[in-house]
Amino acid sequence: MDALKGFKTIAGVALFMVALQLFNAVTGYSLMAFGLVPRTVHGLFGIITSPFLHASFAHLSANLIPFLILGTLVIVEGLNRFLAVSAIIILLGGALVWLFGFTGVHIGASGWVFGLWAYLLARAWFRKSWGNLLTAGVVALFYGGLVFGFLPRQGVSFEGHIFGALAGFVAAKVLLSAPRSRLNAAR
Repeated sequence: MDALKGFKTIAGVALFMVALQLFNAVTGYSLMAFGLVPRTVHGLFGIITSPFLHASFAHLSANLIPFLILGTLVIVEGLNRFLAVSAIIILLGGALVWLFGFTGVHIGASGWVFGLWAYLLARAWFRKSWGNLLTAGVVALFYGGLVFGFLPRQGVSFEGHIFGALAGFVAAKVLLSAPRSRLNAAR
């Protein structure tokens, strides 16, 4: 996939989030009913929908720029890779929030962003190359402050951040680590 096509895909997802936010604001934030509510049956659907919903335009804008940048860095590997990484982050990270998150509605793409961040850092570990190492270095330099998102704060789903990052690491481990049989054969 060429870089322009990949960026168009990421931009399309971002525009979808903006359209949802506009609809949500116009309807008095009626879409909050589709957020992730831990340990409830109706909250299970929120595992899939919550990354696309935001509490305000400020919340959305805080997630959009890192999503555009980190998502583009992942989609350079191809659309299928981006979809697989995103699916693992959204489903695993969301399931962990559903199991262990605080009581309340969890929404926003920040878990996804933290997952993409962790995936890009872990990619340098599992697929050692100068390009991956350089990317991880730049990501760590510009987004190293994300680690403060792991700290509990009122009104912030720090569990979403932690479990999103964990899911991003798992995505890298599952998708990038060499199969054991190849490792053993090389020794």
